[in-house]
Amino acid sequence: MNGSLSSTEFALWQRYIYDISGIHLDASKGYLIETRLKSLMKECSAVSFTDFHRKVAADFSRNLRRQVIDAITTNETSFFRDQSPFELLRHKLIPELIDRRRKAGMTRTVPIRIWSAACSTGQEVYSIAIVLKELLGSLNGYDIRILGTDISDNAVAQASRGYYSTLELGRGMQADGQRKYFVAEGSQWKICDEIRSLTSFRTMNLLEPFTFPVPYDLIFCRNVAIYFNETDKIKLFRNLGRVLAKDGALMIGSTESISGLCPEYKPQRYHRSVFYQIES
Repeated sequence: MNGSLSSTEFALWQRYIYDISGIHLDASKGYLIETRLKSLMKECSAVSFTDFHRKVAADFSRNLRRQVIDAITTNETSFFRDQSPFELLRHKLIPELIDRRRKAGMTRTVPIRIWSAACSTGQEVYSIAIVLKELLGSLNGYDIRILGTDISDNAVAQASRGYYSTLELGRGMQADGQRKYFVAEGSQWKICDEIRSLTSFRTMNLLEPFTFPVPYDLIFCRNVAIYFNETDKIKLFRNLGRVLAKDGALMIGSTESISGLCPEYKPQRYHRSVFYQIES
């Protein structure tokens, strides 16, 4: 097997990965394709990256395509990654959302809809759910639904199972949170049923058309657009805007900005945090 990637093969795979995921890999990312696809090539007995591309394209089951997406997409994450968005949830966005709903006459059951648009293996989704539980105490009187989506089937499957190793929990989850919200099962820890019941997961490509039956009050889409070119960034944020509630908020990565891309989004500041709302 030839494990080195030629410039022609890089261009071939660069286009293919963009077509199936929207991820744009520049010329400096040849090493990423090499290192992440080598084991798949070996499993398929492919003699070169060109041969492997032919095998993937000829696989009508799309199983190889899914494995390529799983290998290429970055699933680095942690619980309560970058505390600022969760403090924003706790101290501003959720309390104000509940106040607006109650003033609108929703005094018996307050609906709260949150979408984690690139949830990876679920840590962001469960962090959001834990913030809501700790803020609200009893969840009676609230209809909370938190959706997690990701382009990787493997990531979504792990998120849905809700099992994490001690090492994974150690990345952001405090000891008291681990005791309160996880149950030990063998060498792993499972998210408790009350928190899991607030969530659902599905595989989704954010650049493909999508609709939802109701808009989302809050959308997390952090550190996703950094992998897209400018045209696809605009497409992504406008797609999100179509399913964001009129008074909803969008949260992106701390190093990202929508300014200059989608002027309909206006930044709102709260202490050290920034979120975006669509101007009416």
